[in-house]
Amino acid sequence: MTDFATLVSGIEAKVEKLLTRDLQQREELRRQREEIDALKKVIGEQQSVIAGHESRLKTLTITKTLESIVGNVEAKRRINELVREIDKCIGLLNT
Repeated sequence: MTDFATLVSGIEAKVEKLLTRDLQQREELRRQREEIDALKKVIGEQQSVIAGHESRLKTLTITKTLESIVGNVEAKRRINELVREIDKCIGLLNT
């Protein structure tokens, strides 16, 4: 009978140990799920920030491109004015 009681108490101890381990694992799983949720939230916020920066970068790129085009047009206009002035000067020198 003592063998049987020893076996039962050994089984009870192992079951208790398994229940404790199960509880610990469930708690760890809960913590990990909370951490995953928090990290997903951070990722979402960072993706939103990245999308904003990408949009701003596109706008800045377009703006810089337009500025360089307008700058080139202005430079060509100024060169044409200078060429006309030089032509006038040459015309005055020839008369």
